[in-house]
Amino acid sequence: MTTTLHTTEPTRTSSRTEKIPALVIAATRVVVSFLFVLHGAVGLFGVFGGVDTQGGTVEVLSWPGWWGSVIHLVAGVFVLVGLYTRPAALLCSGAMAYAYFTVHQPIALFPIPNGGEPAALFCWIFLLIAAIGPGRFALDALRRR
Repeated sequence: MTTTLHTTEPTRTSSRTEKIPALVIAATRVVVSFLFVLHGAVGLFGVFGGVDTQGGTVEVLSWPGWWGSVIHLVAGVFVLVGLYTRPAALLCSGAMAYAYFTVHQPIALFPIPNGGEPAALFCWIFLLIAAIGPGRFALDALRRR
């Protein structure tokens, strides 16, 4: 005869460990998208030295530089605050895949010699965020209520 112990209240340890993944998801989403937004600000506003280290910006409406910077800024802010996170993160991921394969991959196959590590990492992290969602600490969670 086997006896199974059932409890109705979560233990203190399980409650604490359930919060950790949500906090990690939120922190990752916020930090990665903040860095992404900064890249958009460089292209659109010339901050941090701009695209040419002299405060220059990308030409307005130019493809793909200006449009990529707009995606960085706008979709990055959406992911940052966790609003319409999945489609925004998917757009960010696609933009970085495009950047990798059109700018970096023609130089060399692998990311180290072609300088595409940031594009590859952003692409995969945003794809992960699109797949798992924004987590509990996001405006999407409030919108669902």
